[in-house]
Amino acid sequence: MSMEAEPENQINVIFLPFPAPGHMIPMVDTARIFAKHGVSVTIITTPANASTFQKAIDTDFNSGYNITTRVLPFPAAELGLPQGLENAKDATARETIGKLRLGILMIKDQIELLFQELHPDCLVTDMLHPWTVESAAKLGIPRLYYYSSSYFSTCAKYSILKHNPHQGLLSHTHSFTIPELPHNIQMTPLQLEPWLRTQSSATEFFEAVYESESRSYGALYNDFCELEGDYEKLYKSTVGKSWSVGPVSAWVNKDDERKSNRGHTEDLAQEPEWLNWLNSKQDESVLYVSFGSLTRFSHSQLVELAHGLDQSGHSFIWVIRKNDESEKGESFVEEFEEKMKESKKGYIIWNWAPQLLILEHPAIAGFLTHCGWNSILESVSAGLPMITWPTYAEQFYNEKLIVEVLKIGVPVGAKENKWAGMEDCADVGREEIANAVVHLMEKEESREMRSRTRKLSDAAKKSIEKGGSSYCNLMQLLEELKSLKIAIHRPLK
Repeated sequence: MSMEAEPENQINVIFLPFPAPGHMIPMVDTARIFAKHGVSVTIITTPANASTFQKAIDTDFNSGYNITTRVLPFPAAELGLPQGLENAKDATARETIGKLRLGILMIKDQIELLFQELHPDCLVTDMLHPWTVESAAKLGIPRLYYYSSSYFSTCAKYSILKHNPHQGLLSHTHSFTIPELPHNIQMTPLQLEPWLRTQSSATEFFEAVYESESRSYGALYNDFCELEGDYEKLYKSTVGKSWSVGPVSAWVNKDDERKSNRGHTEDLAQEPEWLNWLNSKQDESVLYVSFGSLTRFSHSQLVELAHGLDQSGHSFIWVIRKNDESEKGESFVEEFEEKMKESKKGYIIWNWAPQLLILEHPAIAGFLTHCGWNSILESVSAGLPMITWPTYAEQFYNEKLIVEVLKIGVPVGAKENKWAGMEDCADVGREEIANAVVHLMEKEESREMRSRTRKLSDAAKKSIEKGGSSYCNLMQLLEELKSLKIAIHRPLK
């Protein structure tokens, strides 16, 4: 499809992301891909969130693509939040995430006025905006439910909600089998999200989310069918229509030399110190360690992680946020950083790192990850096996997919689904961490994992090329939306 689509045939699509990096980054990437294939795209967001991706949107617009951002003020003061705190990555407490969701609901009327003003042919909205299924119904247009994680996690969750296999066990640490999955997957109640374990207001909210999924026209997944085709089929047979259009970060950055700077407003230094450090290392000798934007580790857990990495005997590059820890934790990590500089065995990057660029460096051998879906896809795209350390949300399901279904990862031994860092304790010890690193970096089994991941990497690259599975899915969806637009606007005889 060409970007010079005829105006009467051009589809007008609105994207409404949720203000958290794991949700917003893939949706913005998807919006850009839509625009690059002839769609007129509008992204609705708030000022601080727009600032994180506006440069990319401006570049696309100046290249002739029909993509713009509409910004609505965020009611920070009314919520008791500092001005400019509009994204979950800047939250220091879990309650702040709830306030962000409430803030979006407070400007819901303004968002719906924009919907009416822009006359869209389709709404693509994050799963955490269930109310938009009603908005689309009022406008008489389809709503696509955007899910930025795995089919496996959705299928597992639907099965657990339907059958409640976790109830009636003697203990939260006893395991149960998830029914009706193509693989024999066992979990413990402790690994489930707290809202699934215990009824709460969050339970009601997520029930509304999944109910809105069933009433949507279909779902968009940042996925590719070669990665988890069994679970894509299961989803379509039990939940509804869906289109896999990923990995979107690889697709949108395919021809972009600036991909190293994705999701960051500052330009990358010409020759950063970490790159010189990586260049000094042998191929496949360094472990990349990052826990995404939201994971918060306690001081005790940071100490165990640092010692575990050190004791493994392998080189590592570790991304850590300045505000991840208490002052005590920060001073410990700074001391550890000095020790690593002397030994040249480890390198610490504070706050932000160009993850795509690092993962593709030949010195990187694997990725110690929190099992966020964006990180998993980026690791797979780079052909890297993983050490899995899930902490919250759907990450424990994703771990099962990586370790037991795809067999491209080693578990570190995380046992409880919770907002990490809530109390000063260490859930995973240094020995477990060191053993997992040694397993990934040295064991014969890791060669097989590496081989499997490289095959998936090749499949990921092919999926977004012309004729590939994700490419064809997108073309089919856009043609379907065009036909719907014509049917909706066709005058009655």
